[in-house]
Amino acid sequence: MAETLTPDICVIGAGSGGLSVAAAAAALGVSCVLIERGEMGGDCLNAGCVPSKALIAASKRAAIAHGADPFGVHTTVDVHFSKVHDHIQHVIAAIAPNDSAERFSGLGVQVIKGEAAFKDGNTIVVGNAHEIRARYFVIATGSKPLVPPIEGLDKGPYLTNETIFNLTERPRHLVIVGAGAVGLEIAQAFRRLGSEVTVLEAATPLAKDDPEAAAIVLAQLEREGVVLRSGVQVTRVDYIAHSALVHFMGPNGEEKAEGSHLLVATGRKASLASLNLDAAGIKHDATGVIVKRNLKTSNQRVYAIGDAAAGQAQFTHAANYHAGIVIKNALFHLPVRASNDEIPWVTFTDPELAQAGLTEAEARKQYRAIRILRWPYHDNDRAQTERATHGHIKVICDKKGRILGVTIVGAEAGELLSMWVLAIAQKLNIRALTGIVLPYPTLSEIGKRAAIDFFTPSLGSPILRRILGWLRIFG
Repeated sequence: MAETLTPDICVIGAGSGGLSVAAAAAALGVSCVLIERGEMGGDCLNAGCVPSKALIAASKRAAIAHGADPFGVHTTVDVHFSKVHDHIQHVIAAIAPNDSAERFSGLGVQVIKGEAAFKDGNTIVVGNAHEIRARYFVIATGSKPLVPPIEGLDKGPYLTNETIFNLTERPRHLVIVGAGAVGLEIAQAFRRLGSEVTVLEAATPLAKDDPEAAAIVLAQLEREGVVLRSGVQVTRVDYIAHSALVHFMGPNGEEKAEGSHLLVATGRKASLASLNLDAAGIKHDATGVIVKRNLKTSNQRVYAIGDAAAGQAQFTHAANYHAGIVIKNALFHLPVRASNDEIPWVTFTDPELAQAGLTEAEARKQYRAIRILRWPYHDNDRAQTERATHGHIKVICDKKGRILGVTIVGAEAGELLSMWVLAIAQKLNIRALTGIVLPYPTLSEIGKRAAIDFFTPSLGSPILRRILGWLRIFG
């Protein structure tokens, strides 16, 4: 007979968002059951953010060595790809204890290994062993790779983000279908580690980003030898011996790209298939669970967060943000609402591309008058010392100076974005950024110089000049 549990909160999925809900509940002394059918830590730890950034870190070392000559340092580069794989697995293993069942059990969370399904609107079952009737349920099942219906694709081996980090041998030629952030991050990393790389994209690479900033990233990838083909449609895949032959339609008709390995990086879809959502009266569609702004579903006892929720930003930090919304709403009954406007993002290519708030295009649609403030990396002393002079910051303000959005493309853009995320969240005026004292020489000065630029036109004002003239007269 199944064991019946009656916690305050039942969380389905032990990825970033689910773990954050469970940890917060435990810290508040609220009873919590956490259900996970796969690996603790979810996609981010095991097949997403962590392994991809570990791969990028390895490739960055190779790129630094290749580019050391201008600094007077002469090196040779010898990539042992099996050791790159070991590095990736080492990083995952180092972080895994933080997300482990043992740690969460120690916090007071009851962790159940198995597949969850709704029995009705008030009950979840896990196989024949457990029946959970909670005050609230949180669907945090994340997402999985979206694999398009390409003829012949399923006839042979192809990679997704769930399998590419298991490679122990370097691909001779990696063909990537999809030029979003994931596809391009992996493309540059493998190119720097010595693989030939071809990227095929049906639409525009980095389509959601500022086009001017995206162009700088794409130009750098092409300089490094990544072959980028946009506006092409993959039609068929043939597997010949140990190669994948990818057929695609381009401007000049049908073309082919032959690779030793094929990676499909065409987006994500919510992992919901086994949940039996209809039995609980939970509305959903192909994009995920339909949620209100407080992240409640059509069943008032059930929330959905992270990639499982339709229309929400698909980032690890977005799932963590959603977890806070759920805790405040469910436990404290606060009328908090989720907003994608508060979610920044970074594409971890080199140069990095970071965005917070509105892009220039979005701001022009929403506001009659805006100001665009800019400052280039090449006018920053620290950037010159690092020979990292490609890129710029673009700050979007309304006509009174309230900061609406920031785009940074260049070295350490993701780190530089933090103070701008705060400024946008607090609705600060650009004046606040002109008065801070920053250490010299640092890349962060780029942002301050852009902020000062807001006031440059007023320096030539006749009224200001007249005031200064009178002040000189009176000493």
